Amino acid sequence: MKISLLLCTLLCFTELCAQVPKPQADTLKYLIVLNNGVEYVGQILADDGREILVLTQQLGKIYIPKSDVKSVTLVDAKADYKAGEYLGQGVFTTRYQFTTNAFPIKKGENYALVNLYGPEVHFAVLPNFSVGVMATWIASPIALAFKYTVPTQNPQLNFGVGSILASSGYFNQAKGFGGLHWGMATYGTRRSNVTLSLGYGHFNSGFSFVDQNTYYQPGTYPAVFNQGGPIFPIPEMLTYSEEVDNFNAPIVGISGIASVGKKASFIWDVMIIGGNKRRIFDDQDIQYFYDLNGQPSMVVYSDPIIEVQSMNMVFMPGMRFQKDQNRAFQVTLAGVIGKREEQTAVQTTVNNYSFPVPMLSWFYKF
Repeated sequence: MKISLLLCTLLCFTELCAQVPKPQADTLKYLIVLNNGVEYVGQILADDGREILVLTQQLGKIYIPKSDVKSVTLVDAKADYKAGEYLGQGVFTTRYQFTTNAFPIKKGENYALVNLYGPEVHFAVLPNFSVGVMATWIASPIALAFKYTVPTQNPQLNFGVGSILASSGYFNQAKGFGGLHWGMATYGTRRSNVTLSLGYGHFNSGFSFVDQNTYYQPGTYPAVFNQGGPIFPIPEMLTYSEEVDNFNAPIVGISGIASVGKKASFIWDVMIIGGNKRRIFDDQDIQYFYDLNGQPSMVVYSDPIIEVQSMNMVFMPGMRFQKDQNRAFQVTLAGVIGKREEQTAVQTTVNNYSFPVPMLSWFYKF
């Protein structure tokens, strides 16, 4: 009887043990970055506190000492993979060539950007707020860049605002100043997105002088008689004061990035810069007319003030090649296409122009 009871107890215990689910390995995939910059992507099968067992697609199971691990980040199976190949979000995906998008710079993923014209650094201060410094190689001009991003419930739709405050630096004893202020909306993922930006740019050279010019009151004046004969009249003199080297204009930006593989992305960055109408001084044309007898008939003084308006489009398509999560190289075949319209009292002249501005850039995470 005792033996039968013991057997029943053992059978019940065995059945209960069979019903308890066994712990399973984590099926999520992680990006594991080592202190030496080497990266692995795979499932973490085990972690005993001293080392982790990782199942990778290329190497299979490998043991990694935890003392060699710099970071472990969960990857998105949909956004970070393409055709079964890991792409990663990328540290530099918040930036195009010149403009940025509404994705924030993550804490610990600060980056430096070295261009042919000068260096930049951008770093996260708060989860959705970043600060940057932009300059030429002689630190003139130099600028501070700020960006604040606003995520939404839809992870593919993000908004943000930004501002660049610039100084002329050593030029003109830092009296020159300017800025660019904009709002933006980004749709897509970090690896593939498009951004629409609306902004306003302004610049003041800091020079205190103005260009003063004198000219005759424009108009048509008939000859007047003086001392028994007709003469050409002399109209009133006017003074025109023109501020020089100042600029302000609305700016529209359309930019995007599209992944074309694990190591490369296509970048396009377009800025349309509209110019406000400016009044500038030109030479005054004076035309004298005579009658059939050769006597003065009338004189015409033209208006020397010309209204000038310019519009420019900066077109910046390029390719970004990312060796790893810490470094990338970008080549951009940029160019400027513009139109300058000059309008006088009698005619309008339009001049079109274009010229290339190729760029090379190097990205570094720090």
